Amino acid sequence: MNLNTYKYFNEVAATGSIRRAADRLHVAPSAISRQIALLEHSLGIMLLERSNTGIQLTPAGMMLERYTRKMCRDLDRIHESIKNLKGLRQGEVKMWVIEAVVQEVLPRIMTEFNKNYPAIQFSINTESSDRTIEAIVSDEIDIGIVYNLGNRAGIEIVKQCPAPVQCLVSPTHPLAQRHSLTLEDICAYPVALPVSSFGLRQTFDKVTRSLHLIPQSIVNTNNLELTKAMAIAGRTLTIGPKLIAVKEIEQGLLCAVPVDNNAMASASIEICVHRDRSLSSAAHQFLKQVCKEFDRITFSSSTP
Repeated sequence: MNLNTYKYFNEVAATGSIRRAADRLHVAPSAISRQIALLEHSLGIMLLERSNTGIQLTPAGMMLERYTRKMCRDLDRIHESIKNLKGLRQGEVKMWVIEAVVQEVLPRIMTEFNKNYPAIQFSINTESSDRTIEAIVSDEIDIGIVYNLGNRAGIEIVKQCPAPVQCLVSPTHPLAQRHSLTLEDICAYPVALPVSSFGLRQTFDKVTRSLHLIPQSIVNTNNLELTKAMAIAGRTLTIGPKLIAVKEIEQGLLCAVPVDNNAMASASIEICVHRDRSLSSAAHQFLKQVCKEFDRITFSSSTP
């Protein structure tokens, strides 16, 4: 059984489709089907279940995917490193980030990086902080940018940037003209919040529970655009670092009011990698570029 067989299998497991895996690997779907059939025959067990809705891993398939995922990723890194020794700049950077970074920071960094390394490809997803940490641990991605998660097993925080949680409100809201707000002030009004897998929500919940406060949460969503839209409408407020609402603040649609609480004021954006795994040459170079750019960014400004 050659190593490509396991790579084909892992790509099918990741995409849930033989055709999508074939497109990503630039091979014929029939070649992937044939190799997986040979793998199932050699192991004497089915690895995939095919249905009208796609492909699911069997219990044996899940076990094999878990043990071969790192092997395939390591082989990709080795191949890339060898190519780089010959002066080639090839590879792919896999990265999951919070929404604010995608909207305001990442496009600028990627554009600058692409000028120097035009052959490097990017796979970028926006995900909750919890899901991003899971992906780093399971070696699905190279780099994660999360919000205020702190220390996690197996995770190295490469850079930490202050990004205080602020109250984001419409200029017409009763709290908009305040110089600062307490959590008691915030909990007295309807609030739109991200779901509990977001580091932002975890920070807010931890602090409000410690103060025995019950927020009037009327919206819980994994979409920060919706929380901002609710705040812009006027009756509801939301929370977050100022970075998530730069455009809305510049347009006069929202105000950012500091929150008078140490835990909220000390929140941060964190750039993370796996503690015990080496990055590919492409990912390592891009990580350096991201950290350099983050050194120049101010996330903590509280000026409305």
